[in-house]
Amino acid sequence: MRVRGPPCSFFWALMLASGLPAPVDGCDFTESVCGAQAPGDVVIGILLPCHRKVINLQQRTRPENFHCSNFDLESFLRTLAAIHEIEVINAAGLLPGVRLGYLMCDTCASASKALQCVGHMLQVNGSLNATCDYTDFRPAVKIVLGALFSEVSIALARLMNVYMIPLLSSTSSAPDLSNKQRYPSFLRTIPSDKHQTRAVVRMMLHFDWNWVGVVYGDDEYGSEAFHSFLQDAENNTVCLAYQEVLPHYLGDLFSAERVKQVAQVIRSSSAQVVLLILKVELVGALFKEMIESNTSRIWISTDSWTKSKSLSKMQGINKVGDILGFTFVSEKSEPFDDYLKNLTATPGGYNHFIEEYKNLRFNCSSECFSVEPPSHCPSPELLRMKSASACNLKDPQGQNDDYLVKALGTRETFLQRVAVWATAKALKELLKCNSTSCSGEVNFPPWRLLEALRNITFEFENYTIKFDENGDLLNFYNLIAWQRDGNSRRFQNIGKYDVLRQEIMVEKYITWFSTANATIPSYRCSEQCAAGSVKKILNAVCCYSCTLCVEGTFSDVPDLETCKACPNGTWALKGWTECRPRSESYLRWTDAHPITMIAAAAFGVLLLFVVALIFLVYRDSPPMKRAEVRLSYVMMVGLSVSFASVICFMGRPNVHLCRARQLMYALGFTLCVSCILVKAYRTFLAFLPFGQLTCGRLHKLYKPTAIVVSLTALQGVICLLWLTLDSPDIDPTPPSPQSMERLIQCSEGLTHIGFGLMLAYIALLALVGFFLATKGRKVPQEFSETGYIIFSMLMYLFVWMCFIPVYVTNHRNAAPVQATAILVSTYGIIFCHFLPKCYEALRGSNADTLECVLRRWRGVDPGPKADPVTRTGSDVPEMGFPTARGNRFSISSTTTMLTSTGMLSPVDSDVILKQMSYCKMPHLRKLGNKLKRCRSISI
Repeated sequence: MRVRGPPCSFFWALMLASGLPAPVDGCDFTESVCGAQAPGDVVIGILLPCHRKVINLQQRTRPENFHCSNFDLESFLRTLAAIHEIEVINAAGLLPGVRLGYLMCDTCASASKALQCVGHMLQVNGSLNATCDYTDFRPAVKIVLGALFSEVSIALARLMNVYMIPLLSSTSSAPDLSNKQRYPSFLRTIPSDKHQTRAVVRMMLHFDWNWVGVVYGDDEYGSEAFHSFLQDAENNTVCLAYQEVLPHYLGDLFSAERVKQVAQVIRSSSAQVVLLILKVELVGALFKEMIESNTSRIWISTDSWTKSKSLSKMQGINKVGDILGFTFVSEKSEPFDDYLKNLTATPGGYNHFIEEYKNLRFNCSSECFSVEPPSHCPSPELLRMKSASACNLKDPQGQNDDYLVKALGTRETFLQRVAVWATAKALKELLKCNSTSCSGEVNFPPWRLLEALRNITFEFENYTIKFDENGDLLNFYNLIAWQRDGNSRRFQNIGKYDVLRQEIMVEKYITWFSTANATIPSYRCSEQCAAGSVKKILNAVCCYSCTLCVEGTFSDVPDLETCKACPNGTWALKGWTECRPRSESYLRWTDAHPITMIAAAAFGVLLLFVVALIFLVYRDSPPMKRAEVRLSYVMMVGLSVSFASVICFMGRPNVHLCRARQLMYALGFTLCVSCILVKAYRTFLAFLPFGQLTCGRLHKLYKPTAIVVSLTALQGVICLLWLTLDSPDIDPTPPSPQSMERLIQCSEGLTHIGFGLMLAYIALLALVGFFLATKGRKVPQEFSETGYIIFSMLMYLFVWMCFIPVYVTNHRNAAPVQATAILVSTYGIIFCHFLPKCYEALRGSNADTLECVLRRWRGVDPGPKADPVTRTGSDVPEMGFPTARGNRFSISSTTTMLTSTGMLSPVDSDVILKQMSYCKMPHLRKLGNKLKRCRSISI
């Protein structure tokens, strides 16, 4: 034994305080601490809890021996799997000349008890000496397989780090054990719980569950797994309705009361999904409360109890609801099943746990089934494993059956067998074994085996076994559902979780307790927000209301927290799931409305052409002469330009079309209205009751050509100023957020002043013409067009008065409304001014003589002795445009020529009749019989 230096004295004291046993006189550790053993050249330690608890652990005040109770069949099965594989390896000769032994100790699910067991395993010559350097430390046990629970493994790993003895577990999944700075000697044949909690979250997302309650134990396994789940849940929008903690040790004085409190929390919560990160015993206690209160939930299990046979056969287990969870990879082993049917201790060794099991299974304990059983009797749960023929057997230790194979899931021992084979493969590398012998030193320091384990890679039952840099074995998780099997449950593999790809695959459908069919129940704090809406968070990220995405944004997947902005050139309406390009809206050539207006404009131009032909052919007829053919042709030109402006309203607008259509309409219609105003003024001059002086002055203003040119030119000036100062252009107004159409239309300038002045000017001309025509409304229709002028100007004013409010209130339809107004007002003039004249010319006019007209107008019955009335040509203003053919003047049938001498003098083609009772009556009295009437006289 090495001499301890002074610096090591404190460490030795610390090791003793940690619970490592020193040799004690009169105590056989082989019998008192470890319950199974077999000799070998290389000894493998096995630390698993064959019992579930230490009796009165919380009342322990002296460092006495630990006494355990509640035999644990499932953990016992794991020890048998390890022992069986050791025997298989020895029989196979994998290590020629080297025999594997084992030393199996019961941790009783207690870290303190486990440390006592390790102290015994690491003894050399009956003692464990403390030194400063354990590089050459060579205990008989070279590796320890265990422990079952992470809390125990963490305690053992901290101690074994001192000696760098490998601790290889098949069940301890706490994430902290992957930390090689803290636990460099720990390895495991399972993934870390960080993968399992991630798998749980993926499963919840797959089934559309986001509102969950969590109950976990206060040990290292429970707390670490909970915090790992909490992080994954936050990253995947899964919310916790509550989180409750239970004492991890069932023998705790407050555990029963605490279980009742947690059960009440579960019952009162709205969360229908509960994750239990607990040991089997605590889950059983909690389920008992649920069964008594007939509470059903969806329970999510962890690997610690996912395939617990004791829970699956619990009385009333079907009342608790659906149970799903993950378990590690498992495979069936027929040789192991055969071994379980013929249980015996390894030759040369012993196994007190097999003896205890056979006593529980085959020993007669009839008094334990009485109403008041003795205190030494096992629990009612263990009594259920009693064989029906137990009291008929003479030698319980010699009995065997298939109870363990049928009652327990032997597949779940697969990873325990992997751990033994990994140890054997590492030993084969370390001991330099070939097919005949092993040349390496058998009594090696354990740290060398640790190095070999970290680097091995081998195939075992179609699985590649290799530890990663954290000492973890990454593979699959199996997704298990507990299905109804009579009054108990059976485990059904419905899918798996790929650790490396982080994907869950559900391969089978199950019948859910919640829905009584294959329909997956949806348990969420709030219903899922459909695409097109987003979440408005309330008190938790999973509890929210749904609001539709506003215009210009969208959501293409459910449950988004914010709407996405539409990319450039696209738009979305409220509540849309995608963005689309806006369509352009304008008067397309192929649409029905534009086609109708184009046809109307073309027909109007054609109609004007036909009218022009009729006027040309019948230009010498009385109706045409009264209509002033040349003035009418000027009107037709203006109307044709107005019709042509309608064409500019069609198609995709541009700045040139926007300007051209308004300019064409303004000048064309102003030209037409100016001509109508001249006609109205002509009638006004002839028939209004003015004195001689006033009549003379008004007659001098009657210059038809000058009036038409001046009035049209003034409109041209208005348009020029409009185009210069506030020109029409493409409307820059952005589309309405509620519309998917981009309206392409013209803007009549920023202020619309020019547009308003242009329309107001035409309206002013129409009002003046209307006023002048109204004053002469009593003139016989044979000699004036006042009725037509009044009606056409009223139609124009009415149409454009209707246009203005529509233009102001519905600017979107301004273009088609203006085009329609142009067509209606233009057709109004055609129908009022031209078509009646064409009808008269085509029909043939039979107009009364001037004498008859005048007599009828004065209320006098025409007779042969009636005196015709005329005025001298010098008193009648020149009207219109004379029809001259050389030196000849064409005088209509109503033209009357008066002179003082009775001679005729030529006048204009249409003599304007004046109101006889005023301007003409004095002349008529003087003229007497000198009045002579001429009909169609040419001079």
